[in-house]
Amino acid sequence: MTEKTHPARIRTLSTTYRKVPTQLTHNIKRSVRSQKPVLNFVVSRHFVPQCVSKILLMMIFLGVMESHSLHGEQWRSWRGPNGNNHAPANTDAPLSWDIKTGHNIAWSTAIPGRGHSTPIFVDQWIFLTTSELENQSQSVLKLDRESGRLINQWTIHKGTLPTRIHPNNSHASPSPVSDGTHLYVCFHTEDAIWATALTFDGQILWKKRVSSYKPAAFQFGYGASPLIEEDLLIIAAEYDGEESGLYALSLEKGEPVWKLRRPQNLNFATPIVASIAGQRQLLLAGADQLISYDPIKGTVRWRADTGTEAICGTIAWDDRRILFSGGNPIAGTWCVSGDGKASPLWDNNVMCYEQSLLTIKNYAFAIADSGVAYCWRTLDGITMWRQRLFAGGISASPLLVGNRIYIASQAGTIYVIAATPDRFDLLAENPSGQSIFASPVALGDRIYFRTAVGTGSERQEFLVAAGGISQGKPLR
Repeated sequence: MTEKTHPARIRTLSTTYRKVPTQLTHNIKRSVRSQKPVLNFVVSRHFVPQCVSKILLMMIFLGVMESHSLHGEQWRSWRGPNGNNHAPANTDAPLSWDIKTGHNIAWSTAIPGRGHSTPIFVDQWIFLTTSELENQSQSVLKLDRESGRLINQWTIHKGTLPTRIHPNNSHASPSPVSDGTHLYVCFHTEDAIWATALTFDGQILWKKRVSSYKPAAFQFGYGASPLIEEDLLIIAAEYDGEESGLYALSLEKGEPVWKLRRPQNLNFATPIVASIAGQRQLLLAGADQLISYDPIKGTVRWRADTGTEAICGTIAWDDRRILFSGGNPIAGTWCVSGDGKASPLWDNNVMCYEQSLLTIKNYAFAIADSGVAYCWRTLDGITMWRQRLFAGGISASPLLVGNRIYIASQAGTIYVIAATPDRFDLLAENPSGQSIFASPVALGDRIYFRTAVGTGSERQEFLVAAGGISQGKPLR
């Protein structure tokens, strides 16, 4: 895009604000969506006096920095700002806490209904989804980040829940996503996948039916989270039906931009966009293949015939290699070159079915369904160490915070281990409820996790913030 110029000299700062060039506003928008206060603005010398340009840029810079200092780091999507489930570099989550005594618990908030969506964090707010069987609703919750106070609950769908899903799934499993301006959510309802755009005050901007979603072989429900790339909302809807595919909608109006047909195969993975080998790649595994797409054009870059039919976890990568795991019908973990050669590098028979892998440079960490933790060298798949953590049962993905990895079991314990390839080192075990399916998030000096206590009709979900306090209230 070229700069727009204006022959007239700008005499007042108010006039300058009204006539900011298209390139400047475009770059501001992209900076906000990148979740980083990056100043890559270009202001034409023919458009404004140089001194006014400097003043304007300084005001924008101070505004961005003030926003970040007031509200902390952002976590606007599934697996965080970079899609790799790494907490921001300055995060200092606590090593230990106790929900029974309240030690190191900043707050805990009872959540209506049930959901497995990981919360997202936008400015001072937290957003997550939930579903209540009693009134057949699917809704969005808004909480205050500092206090945990439940501010609002907005019903998006009512009376159209699927008649049957897997007992370990929920009717609110996809995580929300935000571009910093609006909120976007997806639900499986009315035998279809629906996407909705909202303001942060709950006003619905648009609601669109994305695809039919009525699996024939297995009625396990839906779990893929939407993602944002530039001005597109990208949604996976994969099942054994004719409308199985990847869909891109415009953020502004929800209009279709492109559609990619996927095999008529039941798959639950969330796609991810990553910069690998100098390219932005939209990656999705399943149906016995791994495919790299151009996320803007919706075209295939390359494919590798490897993997298995059903994948639940999201792709992980280490700048050179791409890794994923699955379990139906073949259990295993696979590694493929990320440079476009589509070369399978190595594989093993370790199954991480629902939870994603976690990578650092040259190494990958995995928590198998069996409860055994692994560290592999990504170059050749050599096992650096393996150690049993618990008896088995895991849905949440491991989270990297500095040199620590936080691992939440389905039984409600959050383990902390060292992110070191040379040895296994268990740092802490934190009983954190009786049931965890959503992945934890760490920002600032806190870790946030969605947990539940009780079973059946007595089951109650909570969103909990641990850290930044010596003594808080116990979970009740």
